[in-house]
Amino acid sequence: MKLKDKVVIITGGGTGIGKATALKAAEEGAKVVINYSRSEKEAEEAVDEVTKRGGTALAVKANVSIEKEVEQMVSRTVNTFGTVDCLVNNASITAQIPIEDLHSASDQVWDTLFNVNVKGMFHCVKAVVPYMKEHKSGAIVNMGSVAGVTGIGSSIPYAATKSAIHTMTKSLAVALAPSIRVNCIAPGAVDTRWWADNREKMYQLAGDLPLNRVSMPDDIAEAVLFQLTQESITGQKFTIDNGQTL
Repeated sequence: MKLKDKVVIITGGGTGIGKATALKAAEEGAKVVINYSRSEKEAEEAVDEVTKRGGTALAVKANVSIEKEVEQMVSRTVNTFGTVDCLVNNASITAQIPIEDLHSASDQVWDTLFNVNVKGMFHCVKAVVPYMKEHKSGAIVNMGSVAGVTGIGSSIPYAATKSAIHTMTKSLAVALAPSIRVNCIAPGAVDTRWWADNREKMYQLAGDLPLNRVSMPDDIAEAVLFQLTQESITGQKFTIDNGQTL
């Protein structure tokens, strides 16, 4: 039980990678806060699943792009469980725009994606850090993407946000050391609801995968838990892509 009695906030925790991470963290003894913005039904179902397995979970609504809502989410977490030990910055959005279609990458698309994917993650970090510093211990995992490595993904703005997350992870790792570790996961193609109607595009973007498979949410969740519990790593980006970027 590597996370026994640790309080873990997982943004975008009701579906996909977030849900898989919540379930695995609860199995390791964590008290899990499952954040959602629009997926209330899914978040409550995830809480029910954790509870049925003997774990402890709480669903909290917050749009991470709005700092006040993030602060309220963290306050509710602390009021309920006493502190925050870990943060998994998983909440992200995308826009399906062909890479050559520059016109469709409007200011609104850029602003919306950066507000959630980059500024939203920073809002969450800023809100939890005071509690982690109180007990001089904490772990943060940011969800990046191979799109931030290759520049190829669902859209140019999306890839740019993920590259920014990779860099921000390094900056935060330096800024918050030695008591708080900050790492990043850069998944390749993952079979989530994002790709429910775009599986052909997902495989096209992934190319010829040496391992001849795409990842499942559980694959990424296992790596997240490793970063939360391995005390010798900080500022690292783990690329989990079935060989996509080789």
